[in-house]
Amino acid sequence: MNFEHDIKNGLKKILLGSSLLFWGVMPSLVDAQEQNRLQPDPGLQAVVTESLQASVRQYAYLKQRLQPDQWPRTFENGKLQTATPYAWTSGFYPGGLLYLYEFSHDNSLLKEAKAKLEKMEPLKTVTANHDLGFMMYCSFGNAYRLFGDPADKAILVRSAQSLARRFDPRVGCIQSWDQVKSLDGKRILKFPVIIDNMMNLELLFFASKATGESFYKDIAVKHAEMTMKNHVRPDFSCYHVVDYDVETGAVKSRETQQGFSDNSAWSRGQAWGIYGFTMVYRETKDPRFLQTAKGMTDFFLSHPNLPEDKIPYWDFNVGQKGFDPPWNYDPSKYKTVPRDASAAAITAAALLELAGYVDPGTGGRYLHAAEWMLRSLSSPAYRAATGENGGFILKHASGGVPGNVEVDVPLIYADYYYIEALMRYRALGK
Repeated sequence: MNFEHDIKNGLKKILLGSSLLFWGVMPSLVDAQEQNRLQPDPGLQAVVTESLQASVRQYAYLKQRLQPDQWPRTFENGKLQTATPYAWTSGFYPGGLLYLYEFSHDNSLLKEAKAKLEKMEPLKTVTANHDLGFMMYCSFGNAYRLFGDPADKAILVRSAQSLARRFDPRVGCIQSWDQVKSLDGKRILKFPVIIDNMMNLELLFFASKATGESFYKDIAVKHAEMTMKNHVRPDFSCYHVVDYDVETGAVKSRETQQGFSDNSAWSRGQAWGIYGFTMVYRETKDPRFLQTAKGMTDFFLSHPNLPEDKIPYWDFNVGQKGFDPPWNYDPSKYKTVPRDASAAAITAAALLELAGYVDPGTGGRYLHAAEWMLRSLSSPAYRAATGENGGFILKHASGGVPGNVEVDVPLIYADYYYIEALMRYRALGK
């Protein structure tokens, strides 16, 4: 394919001297215990089991509320909000169903997941956005992990080909959106790259393992290297968006689309980084990525604005001096600063893997933090009762606060990473 030839030629130039290491097999739920065997708390294991059972009941209720062409996104103002399979969130619902089927062996959940996957197969050729990792790996990736169907493997590889088309060797990154207005509306960002994009790299690593072609892995590693260089700050917080000059590869700006200010620490962005760099370390064993994952984790866990229950505010720096929002921030709009349960769920899932890659003392600290988050998320303060919350599992997530979009509501990706974290915890000690 011409695009592969062009990208490979570009990669030869930018990867000269780069120490690309070998990577392991497709991860299972127990791969986190690589260096030290993590031992679960028996009391929390019981909570996890009960939470998974409750999640099975909740999704049995949720699926009854959906039409065949609807994917759940949120529940807001008493109404279920759905999306099409082309939304960036489409992979989380079937992926969550597959995790819950793995736990419960409830065939009705598997049937629903397969019905959604059938309608999602055409997405494998989509090249218009960077979210194919979320869309296809969280869904078809879990299906392939469970059943090993060669058809699912082929769909994943084709999806990786589509995602790779968004890589530009002049920049060394996968382009996120084609273009986007700055949050203040004054500029157009023509090659924006967002921290979220770290999550989509797992699809590329899978494709290299599935095909034996290093092409996909090389793109993933280069993108991670550039993100580490240009998104991650010296204190290991991160920018949401970096805009590049597509001709020279130079950084044009560092800013936000969903955080409080350009220089603030948006909590879900921090979570994407923790999870993403942990995953890249798993696939490469490159200690630079482990150091970045640890640094971002330590920033998150030691931040003075992290609440006692360890469910973060949507941004760590809301309303603080020295953090000036490029949007019309009205502090009276919300009685309290909104939390983001999705950021906690993503981080908990990541820490249950990262804890296995570090020394026992650090690993114990990370495990304890993940356990604290899971206890909080599994409490009535955050986990909805069966039949409530529109059928979603978690409450109090926040999508895009600057645009007043999906604030303090359930979100399908909060559910997905919560379920994943529960399943990872359940696998500890096995």
